[in-house]
Amino acid sequence: MRVLLVDDEPLTREILRDYLSSDPAVQVVGEAADGRAAILQARSLRPSVILMDMQMPDVDGVQATTVIHDELPDIAVLGLSTFSTERYVVPLLRAGASGYLVKDTPPAQIIRALRTVMERGSVLSPEVTRHVVAGLESSVPAALEPDPALLSILTEKELEVIQLLARGMSNREMAEQLFVTESTIKARFVKVMEKLGVRDRVQILVAAVERGLVDLDPRSRSRP
Repeated sequence: MRVLLVDDEPLTREILRDYLSSDPAVQVVGEAADGRAAILQARSLRPSVILMDMQMPDVDGVQATTVIHDELPDIAVLGLSTFSTERYVVPLLRAGASGYLVKDTPPAQIIRALRTVMERGSVLSPEVTRHVVAGLESSVPAALEPDPALLSILTEKELEVIQLLARGMSNREMAEQLFVTESTIKARFVKVMEKLGVRDRVQILVAAVERGLVDLDPRSRSRP
């Protein structure tokens, strides 16, 4: 796993580098102190994953993630910040990040999270997921109707797992509720990613909310 560290604090980068170096499967291929440098290094180094700070001078984490996601969509971005509120999380996910961690996350969990997003998974706790959905919904029209083009290509079973994702459920919880295997749940998400044109579950969540496919309170929006 090739990792690019992006943070404007040299001490934070040093600590993160020491954390990650404890795992022989992780290679820190570069470091950047701001978003502009992160974009340049992403282009030249082609890391598997970028651990991206949110708040940096000149070009911040959201701006850098937007450019990298547009130009190099195969590179996963994992956000890292002192804060975990909607104000900070939602813009980064909208920009194309695959997950979000706070800076006091234990080292072992950071490494697991990097591996998860590299493998096209997502890193959001159920609590953060609900806040993210609420934050996304607050920025779309209240009367937004589900995208008919998507409804025509998504099956009922695929729409079902999208709704459960918005509720913050894990694959195991979805499998138990739907009386299927976790492999079946994963297969459905692969199909959903293909149909929505996104790389991971976080971006499924962003696309689904912005296109009217999910709601924290399903009773508040009817589906044709």
